Amino acid sequence: MAISITEALDIIYTHSSPVSIEIIPIELALGRIMAEDSIATFDLPRFDNSAMDGYAVKCADENSSVICQEVIYAGDNPKMVLKKGTAIKIMTGAPLPKGCEAVIPVENVTTNGKEISLPAQIEKDSHLRKAGEDIKSGTVYLHKGEKVTAYSIALLASQGVTHLKVYRKIKVAVFGTGDELRPHFEKIEPHQLYNSNTPMFLARAEELGCEVYYIPSSGDTIKSLEDSIQSALYADIIITSGGVSMGDRDFTKEAFSNLGMKLYFDKVDIKPGKPTAFGKIGNTAIINLPGNPLASMVNYELFIRAVIHKMSGANAFYHSTIKTTIREDFRLRKGKYTVRLGEFDGKTFMPIKQQLPGMVSPMQKADAMIITLPDVDFLPKGMKVKIIPICWELNSKEKEDFFTH
Repeated sequence: MAISITEALDIIYTHSSPVSIEIIPIELALGRIMAEDSIATFDLPRFDNSAMDGYAVKCADENSSVICQEVIYAGDNPKMVLKKGTAIKIMTGAPLPKGCEAVIPVENVTTNGKEISLPAQIEKDSHLRKAGEDIKSGTVYLHKGEKVTAYSIALLASQGVTHLKVYRKIKVAVFGTGDELRPHFEKIEPHQLYNSNTPMFLARAEELGCEVYYIPSSGDTIKSLEDSIQSALYADIIITSGGVSMGDRDFTKEAFSNLGMKLYFDKVDIKPGKPTAFGKIGNTAIINLPGNPLASMVNYELFIRAVIHKMSGANAFYHSTIKTTIREDFRLRKGKYTVRLGEFDGKTFMPIKQQLPGMVSPMQKADAMIITLPDVDFLPKGMKVKIIPICWELNSKEKEDFFTH
């Protein structure tokens, strides 16, 4: 019996665990997931400093002339003390001298030799950067489960961090089934087909930050399938397509079962892609997708992305949606939970009109998808809908309803 999409995702989240941890230089950590909190070991800024090129002054000297005979540059370690009736020229980022109450930008004063005329009003602490105003020593500035970005690396570098604990890359092994499927780099006979799924699965897993491994297509015999599976059990995830429906030579599930796979589900109430299966052999997650390219792509985006996000160690691993509107009237057949690929222009969404499970061309055009409930057969122009992005990641720490009602 087919289970619902949400039940399938709940099973995946329950039975997928983060991969192990490694320590790598911060320069190599881009896109990885933090495996522990990063705690500041010192204030940032480390010392009170000037936010402008200007003059360190006393507030009591406003609307008067003062004498300036000294300069502090960034990188200096000033020992002088600022006294009333004097100013000290100071550069951006330079440490403040003792007694400084404000910095006046150079454009806000007039100079006559060593004499400086100050504005009529001086606000205390203006143009000062206080120690710890950015990051306080002892506080968490990056959290476990966050993705490392270029700006995360800037934070780490500002704290003198050289190496980082992150979750390692997920290992994904992919192979196809079916004697009729041949690699795209071979010549084929008229009765044969090129295997478009395997290179697609590999490329998508790599886009999602995984290490990928290609297992040559296996034939439709139990022994050949078992050999392919055995050769891929080092991986965290094994993806295969085809051989999961009801045909006389669909041996994939039997081959996995012979090797000890615990099957959690083998059908999902979804159109397209009902014959989708999920199980595990030891710590290796097994996902069998339909052989039809578009059906396998849809289920990859819904279910394999879910496995990858959960295994990555990220706090935000649930699918999240964008609320938008339908660009033009669109009719669809009711009766099933239906996924339609479509195009999002940043303002509105439009399902691609012609898309069948065996097609390839709609996949390249799609940058988002919509999932409708069985009673939905018409989406009028301007209707509010929810879409799941494909071309960029949008995940949530909280589970949400992603169906369009």
